[in-house]
Amino acid sequence: MTDRYSAAHSWADLRNRVVAGDWFHAPSPGRLERMEGGLVEIGADGRIVAVCHAGSEGHRAMARAAARAGRLVTLDGLMIPGLVDLHVHAPQYPQLGKGLDQPLEVWLQRYTFPLEARYADRLFARHVYRRLVADLLAGGTTTALYFASRHVEATCELADACIAARQRALVGRVVMDNPGQCPDFYRDASVAEGLAATRAVAAHIESHPANDGWVRPVVTPRFLPSCTDDMLRALGDLAGECGCHVQTHCAESDWARDYGQARFGHSDVETLDRFGLLTRHTVLAHSNFITGSDMDLMARRGAAVAHCPLSNAWFANAVFPLRAALEKGVRVGLGTDIAGGPSASMMGAMRMTVAASRMLRDGVDPDRPAAERGRPGSDVDMITAFHLATAGGGDALDLPVGRFAPGQHFDVLRIDPDAPLGTMRLWGDESDEDLLATALYTASRANMTHVWTGGLQTGQA
Repeated sequence: MTDRYSAAHSWADLRNRVVAGDWFHAPSPGRLERMEGGLVEIGADGRIVAVCHAGSEGHRAMARAAARAGRLVTLDGLMIPGLVDLHVHAPQYPQLGKGLDQPLEVWLQRYTFPLEARYADRLFARHVYRRLVADLLAGGTTTALYFASRHVEATCELADACIAARQRALVGRVVMDNPGQCPDFYRDASVAEGLAATRAVAAHIESHPANDGWVRPVVTPRFLPSCTDDMLRALGDLAGECGCHVQTHCAESDWARDYGQARFGHSDVETLDRFGLLTRHTVLAHSNFITGSDMDLMARRGAAVAHCPLSNAWFANAVFPLRAALEKGVRVGLGTDIAGGPSASMMGAMRMTVAASRMLRDGVDPDRPAAERGRPGSDVDMITAFHLATAGGGDALDLPVGRFAPGQHFDVLRIDPDAPLGTMRLWGDESDEDLLATALYTASRANMTHVWTGGLQTGQA
């Protein structure tokens, strides 16, 4: 009844199919659902039409009807939603793992800005971006929120690379015009130039003949220090006019937080709100130093946080209060922050999310008494981290990804526990939670054998 397609290429196009498999998703923090032997029907548009749990009414009838029509496919391994990376500096990919011994403000001036300036060369941008998108897809990242460089043509190359590879993406040409914080060789000459360039990228994305919803533009002030008041105000007006998403950095480090407070007399969150940049479509990277009142304001506006636990260990000076933000109703997803940390892996981001929350709960200074060392109740489990990397990221972007439910895009990562050269080991006695946690903690790239976006397998295999 569940005729298996024997050749791997038979899995390449799952549109108009009914797929049987072992499905795991976390529709809310801390809540895992497993559908062992469940059926997922995928429509011609690559969206999920129906989901049927094994043993449920209609499961057997659906399987028989699909088998008779030659539409039934069985996938082995663990099937999880594609991963959503909410914070990627695409031009920094060649910088991954370099210069991490420097403080943030030095790292930017010495390493990042000179590298990003190289993207004036469109062919260099094309080479890097095609490799970046392919590598992220191979690791299961099916949706990404990208900072590009300040170059229009290079940013268009990034959008083109995502469309060609069928990776969902929001792509933003970075805006920076403050001569006090941006080098002479790498900044917008005027507000008019920054706005015109941002509009040009958006027009390219929206008019691309092959786009079909894969890529969207995003208004991208680099962060408060890099932009003048006039630029921030103009970008807020543009975001309101076009209804675009907004991304920027927020209260990432002691230096960044103190700079904003000294310049504006308000927190980063309050300042962004005053400029019209804090909306339902805003994603704020890092946000380590936001206060309880900041969280309340973010929750009212519907803004989200891109929590980047690995890069925070290098540059943020503190652990983001994830549990407190979730309890305040702030939407949160995860990001790698390429290249602020040494890994482009969303698996690594999930693992570090759990570790960082434990550090915040317990504290890290052994000279302090245990009762005074940490912040009790701050820890999260791997299921919550998995939610943030999938459904949480989808929610932050208002995209129908991250869950196995009707209307969601069939963006899926297959994990094969028995893959050659893989690092997973199963012993047959795992609970649902332990089985998924083992995969998320121990799977390597070799275990990630297939990735689909919109029901079509991506270029890796």
